[in-house]
Amino acid sequence: MAEDTKRSLYYEFVKGLWQENPIFRMLLGMCPTLAVTNSAINGLAMGLATTFVLTCSSIMVSLIRKIVPGQVRLASFIVIIATFVTIADYFLKAFFPPISKQLGPYVPLIVVNCVILGRAEAFSSKKPISLSVADASGIGMGFTGALVFLGIVREILGFGSIFNIQIFGEWFEPWIVMVLPAGAFITLGIMIGVINIFTINQSGRGVCFGCSIGYRLKEKLVTAESMYLTPEELEAAKAGPEKEKKRRKGN
Repeated sequence: MAEDTKRSLYYEFVKGLWQENPIFRMLLGMCPTLAVTNSAINGLAMGLATTFVLTCSSIMVSLIRKIVPGQVRLASFIVIIATFVTIADYFLKAFFPPISKQLGPYVPLIVVNCVILGRAEAFSSKKPISLSVADASGIGMGFTGALVFLGIVREILGFGSIFNIQIFGEWFEPWIVMVLPAGAFITLGIMIGVINIFTINQSGRGVCFGCSIGYRLKEKLVTAESMYLTPEELEAAKAGPEKEKKRRKGN
């Protein structure tokens, strides 16, 4: 029993680092991802603030999950999240004023970060505290790591430095676009594309020439055709592409 519990805690923690990474795999929390990652230190600060809010709010949501009526659960979650966001915001303003100024309104906007509210609704409101903490910690660290990685790439190309430490000499010509929001879109898009090339089975997802677009469900490819067509209609629809493939092979 104890071994199963440890395995569950380990899985809930590790899945957030990569398998369910909020940025690279689920594309959540795009607002701070694109807005504050022009430097590594900003990405780290935003990631740690988000992790703090996510972990603390997950604990509170898990504690009250059995006593909060379903009709007001989302409102209750938002109040809890806003409380910890206020703590994080004032902490940064008190101890790290320059970073707080650079992050601007994006720390208060953690309140509406879909990563936090989504984990509260989908996980913490249904699971005990131990699993909720493991899940929140893993998601938070995965989110922080992605922000820092994105910030490092943009800071190197945009300023020639890492964590404000200059690594290139005067010969380096900064890429101004990397400091702008457009640089965030470009960098994130390239990163996700490269990650998908090495981690996703393209044909298994249906993303290949001549294949239907869909997703895997219990080892079966679910497509729009399979959802709305009868088995006979689906077979007839498949017959056309199959004949074309055979014709091309024959040529």
